[in-house]
Amino acid sequence: MMSETPSSPPQKTWLRHVPLALVAVVAIIGAVTLGDVLSFETLRDNREALLAFRDQNYVGLVLAFLAAYIVIVAFSLPGAAVASMTGGFLFGLIAGTAFNVIAATIGAMAIFLAARWGLGATLSAKMAASEGRIQRLKAALHDTEIEVLLLLRLVPAVPFFVANLLPALVGVKLWNFFWTTALGIIPGAIVFTWIGVGLGEVFDRGESPNLSLLWEPHVLGPILGLCALAALPIVIKALRGKTEV
Repeated sequence: MMSETPSSPPQKTWLRHVPLALVAVVAIIGAVTLGDVLSFETLRDNREALLAFRDQNYVGLVLAFLAAYIVIVAFSLPGAAVASMTGGFLFGLIAGTAFNVIAATIGAMAIFLAARWGLGATLSAKMAASEGRIQRLKAALHDTEIEVLLLLRLVPAVPFFVANLLPALVGVKLWNFFWTTALGIIPGAIVFTWIGVGLGEVFDRGESPNLSLLWEPHVLGPILGLCALAALPIVIKALRGKTEV
């Protein structure tokens, strides 16, 4: 007689949801309390101290910046755009973009794993056991997983935290999530970092950063072009499926 594999004790299954619940609680608290802290005004008021600290302890400031940015992304706190521009302001375009991408990718991985370990595991199990339309949807997502992940990163209208949570809830592969995140956020990171490089001059004029630049054709056009390239394989596969039917 074959022995059955013991399942996890029911009273302990709730522990799997603790990380995501913690993220949700911190995100709510942060949205209420940090809106005025992580702002351009805070950066403007403290820029001399930050630049002085950078000149005295570059590595220390890099580590502090990475840690702060990772926490902002991992807990979906307000101020991610300000953090990205701060990277450009403090470290320049090349180093700033690199630090922004590294921190944002690590933070995205953290929230992805928190969601996947709890709610994502439950939903993935239900999808695997389902039949009919849900099973077909799961198969379609599996076939175009990389393209969909890249689209989530490239489309400007998709909030960053949504692009972190949705893949975890539908059970995408960890490696695919990692490298598509690191690659897909580079165009946006370059734009935000580039704006940050010029923040010093903006502050000297007593002005606020003009984020309308993000919607200029010469900025938005290339990003939309990348979106079209990422979407093309999805369209081709969909057309092939209809032809085969």
